[in-house]
Amino acid sequence: MTATLCHHFDARRCRSCSWLGLPYDVQLEDKQRQVAALVGTDLAWEAPVASAQLGFRNKAKMVVTGTADEPVLGILRVDRDGAAGGGVDLRDCPLHTPGIQAALPLLADFVRTAALTPYDVPARRGELKHLLVTESPDGGLMVRFVLRSQEPVARIRKHLAGLQEALPALVVASVNLQPEHKAVLEGEREIVLTERETLLMRVAGLDLHLRPQSFFQTNTAMAAELYERARAWTGELAAASVWDLYCGVGGFALSLARPGVAVTGIEVSREAVASASLTAAEAGLADVRFEAGDATAYALGAATPPDLVVVNPPRRGIGPDLSGWLGSSDVDHVLYSSCNAATLATDLAAMPSLRPVRAQLLDMFPNTSHYEVLVLLERR
Repeated sequence: MTATLCHHFDARRCRSCSWLGLPYDVQLEDKQRQVAALVGTDLAWEAPVASAQLGFRNKAKMVVTGTADEPVLGILRVDRDGAAGGGVDLRDCPLHTPGIQAALPLLADFVRTAALTPYDVPARRGELKHLLVTESPDGGLMVRFVLRSQEPVARIRKHLAGLQEALPALVVASVNLQPEHKAVLEGEREIVLTERETLLMRVAGLDLHLRPQSFFQTNTAMAAELYERARAWTGELAAASVWDLYCGVGGFALSLARPGVAVTGIEVSREAVASASLTAAEAGLADVRFEAGDATAYALGAATPPDLVVVNPPRRGIGPDLSGWLGSSDVDHVLYSSCNAATLATDLAAMPSLRPVRAQLLDMFPNTSHYEVLVLLERR
């Protein structure tokens, strides 16, 4: 077998990058073909935006197994009968940014120092479930310890100064409590352990604050490309009012902010709204506001539609209610950022009064079948 860019893939220890065996130009061609077949070929498709194949992922989601003395950071091995087996150590996963790769061995040392017993899934005992590590473009790190209970928190606090000395890039550290035995990455309660509560993500000319439970695209370079294209594509539309629905920490909303334009961001996560509001306040953007709430309910309950709506939903898409409202409203343009062209196509079919005029694929997730696609629609 021809060697790929990852020895874990070659040894079949990890197959998360299911397309890693394909040449990268073939990956892009296949994604473009699949997306165009779903969204349509009768519009202006721009050339796909390529990503670095390695070292791009700014967030590590590490399952912790093994023992407190010999922790394993990586993924769970699934046995042939579907049951969870032991762990596969992926501390040297080449997808992660260099800062994360350098931090993971030190975090394994910290697990030993603080005597954090990994959670044993089959036995349903232990404490440390996941380590979540995010690196900013400036090299700052956010580390989150996902625990079953508060029992180890005192030990984490006791040894945190030692971790900060060993890992000077550590900016934000927190504990997330996830007491339930189910396949859920994190729980609702977060305990911030450091003075700083946000990680600053400098991207596309923005200083975005990221709180522990806020979402940010895992590929910083592609996130920058998304925001730059949003600015360029909408710059000549003369929109005086903009909604950014599913706004997250406000990347699109803040990218489109300019004097004389009223921008509103709607996001269900209060943590994300707090992050976005802080960024807007620090930038002095008086015409930009963020509100926690459901995107569809906000649109359906609004008295007056805006000139431009940006939507960046999860994989399930925006759904028939919001699609129907957009189709029947007086909104002139919609900018749709999607990670699932199948649900995007369904949503587009539900608003035939809006015509796709421009589209581009951005390879947010190289070496897999996943992607991000940006589509600009205008009213017919």
